[in-house]
Amino acid sequence: QVPLVESGGGSVQAGGSLRLSCAASGLAYSSSCMGWFRQTPGKEREGVAAICTRGSVTYYADSVKGRFTISQDNAKNTMYLQMNVLKPEDTAMYYCAAARLMSTGYWLNRGWYSYWGQGTQVTVSS
Repeated sequence: QVPLVESGGGSVQAGGSLRLSCAASGLAYSSSCMGWFRQTPGKEREGVAAICTRGSVTYYADSVKGRFTISQDNAKNTMYLQMNVLKPEDTAMYYCAAARLMSTGYWLNRGWYSYWGQGTQVTVSS
């Protein structure tokens, strides 16, 4: 069983919105934290947003604060990333991930995440 499956990527013009979804298996969804990461060719995968403690706390990278919102639906074992006011620099492959354990301050550190989805492409044109 694939633990994490992303959907919702696509192409949009700058200023537009997209919502990404991440359907998780029970094992992955019961993790301490779930997060969204993104990666462009030649660059390291960077943390975008994380949600921990069954949705009670959230964390965001400075580059997306005020524009992106992470949430989860515990009844559906699904995590979301609402992306508004998209910019061309948001163009990337977006991955959802789950961390069984987490240390304070490392919520957006990819090294703590053990489950990964296959990714969904987001392209923002100017």
